[in-house]
Amino acid sequence: MPLSEEEQRILYEIERNFYERDPEFAAKVKSETVYAHAGRNLKWGALAFLLGLVIVIASFTTSVYVAFAGFLVMLASAVFIERNARRLGKASIAQIAENAKARGVPNAMGEIRKKFHERFRKED
Repeated sequence: MPLSEEEQRILYEIERNFYERDPEFAAKVKSETVYAHAGRNLKWGALAFLLGLVIVIASFTTSVYVAFAGFLVMLASAVFIERNARRLGKASIAQIAENAKARGVPNAMGEIRKKFHERFRKED
């Protein structure tokens, strides 16, 4: 159902006031997307997971309690990663794949794969 002219005018006034009162925040909101936010959270979650893994490996032989705390960090970060991955959704993952193809990431991986095949190929 489309907005009436009065509702559109009110919405336009709210938007104009928003941009006038806090232009920095308005610019940030305009440029920030759910995908960018979730992607950034995925990076932080992966870093926290690796930190937990390092804690587990480094402290398992000395203190089981510290290792268990590292495990809890890993568990919490895995849940955090899963929730943000769901936010990204299938559409954004497809969009990320398209962007990677446009930048040539699969071609770079293809070159690495070719080098490994050539290096470890059995001589007949």
